[in-house]
Amino acid sequence: MKITRLAVTAYVFAFLIILLDQATKAWVISGLTLHEVGRVAVLPPILNFSWVENTGVSFGLFGGGEARWGLAIFSIIVSAGLAWWATQSNRRLLITAIGFVMGGALGNVIDRIRFGYVVDFIDFSGTGVFPWVFNVADSAITIGVILLILDSLMSDKPAKA
Repeated sequence: MKITRLAVTAYVFAFLIILLDQATKAWVISGLTLHEVGRVAVLPPILNFSWVENTGVSFGLFGGGEARWGLAIFSIIVSAGLAWWATQSNRRLLITAIGFVMGGALGNVIDRIRFGYVVDFIDFSGTGVFPWVFNVADSAITIGVILLILDSLMSDKPAKA
């Protein structure tokens, strides 16, 4: 299997997402001591940092902690599949999407393995529109999925003659 320059770009995106995700979580855990105080108003009432131990997947689905290792293994398998897909791709938008999803998935896997839950802290529930608390990894996955959809829509267009 040949690893192309574009595939390396996906891996770099994933690595940078993991670094940013873990750095913000370390800041929340240690520097901000959010675990002890529970909530910090950033731009009240719109944005708060709130401590959430998410034992499930996105937005707390399948919570409870029983699925910890299953979710971790599933995320690692998906990331490995994405890493292989990156070696087959020649489209930059797709490579970016793969890197974001892979980095977000692995960022959350690190938490699952270390803590048994994912640290979520970005809280826009004060808007009354978006009640879930999330993190940088979740944001990267969401952006990556949106980019995957855009790439799919753009690549399905017939070539101009």
